[in-house]
Amino acid sequence: MGSKNKLKRFNENATFNNVFQPTREEVTSDAFSMKGKWNKEVFKNNHPLVLELGCGKGEYSVGLAERYPDKNFIGVDIKGARFWRGAKTAVEGGMHNVAFLRTQIELIENCFAEGEVDEIWITFPDPQIKYKRTKHRLTNSEFLQRYKKILKHNGIMNLKTDSEFMHGYTLGLLHGQGHEVIYANHNVYKNEGSPEVVTAIQTFYESQYLEQNKAITYIQFKIK
Repeated sequence: MGSKNKLKRFNENATFNNVFQPTREEVTSDAFSMKGKWNKEVFKNNHPLVLELGCGKGEYSVGLAERYPDKNFIGVDIKGARFWRGAKTAVEGGMHNVAFLRTQIELIENCFAEGEVDEIWITFPDPQIKYKRTKHRLTNSEFLQRYKKILKHNGIMNLKTDSEFMHGYTLGLLHGQGHEVIYANHNVYKNEGSPEVVTAIQTFYESQYLEQNKAITYIQFKIK
């Protein structure tokens, strides 16, 4: 993507009322005004709050929001030029139950209050296969504890990935640490019993993976 195109998207994001772009200083100093107030200030209702972490273009967040109008969705990504597409689609479609937050996932507990979130989706994250990149895997122990802080008691986690490595790593970690695996499937489009929400929404890249005959995996779990 050219720098001019990126700049245009950044500028347009600034005009969208569904995009929030706090500075790192705001977030780390606990001065981010939306923390603990997302439903009250942004969505103006008490519906369940669902996050998509590493939302990319925002297709999954928008797709979920379309299917579940009685829930509120926030796509989180550090790359605003990517989720511009989802934010623009939501604005043009008059969707009021989806928003986007530009921040690092490492700072997620600074953006949401304890127990503020009902459910989290992680869709097609970078598996960070090299051992030295373990600390960057979005389902490592450290990240799980961050999510636990902002999730309600019995809050739900969802991991959807095309990476067999990420699927196996996460399952092993969950079982090894005594977390509750509710459902696991290593090929959601070929094995029966996949939840509809997992197969009904496809991102652009997911469609490409399927054309390459790559298996799409899914785990639903609770953090203990």
